[in-house]
Amino acid sequence: MRLKSAIWVSAFLRRCMVEGLFGAVVRKGAEEAGAVFVIVNHLDGTCHLFGPAPGASHDEAGERLWVAEAVPPQGLSEAMAILERRSRADPDLWIVEVEDRGGTAGLRAAR
Repeated sequence: MRLKSAIWVSAFLRRCMVEGLFGAVVRKGAEEAGAVFVIVNHLDGTCHLFGPAPGASHDEAGERLWVAEAVPPQGLSEAMAILERRSRADPDLWIVEVEDRGGTAGLRAAR
């Protein structure tokens, strides 16, 4: 059973807060099953952009699977351009931004 997008986003932001990372919802999508995109802002002009992995959205343990759609040295403007295109095709998507200077806020791209 999958968590609703709104619940997952809330839990993810809470986990980030516990780890000392600032995060916020940039765009609220569909509560039930909107696709979630996470921007990890490294605060140096670069970022990671994670989106839902194609195919199965969760692994055997129930963890969400991600694909890195933008990686350093790409910046926030490139990530936002990708998300602008995506939001035209899918108005129900979520955009969450987390500030993490040295990592990926605990997210890893699926292999």
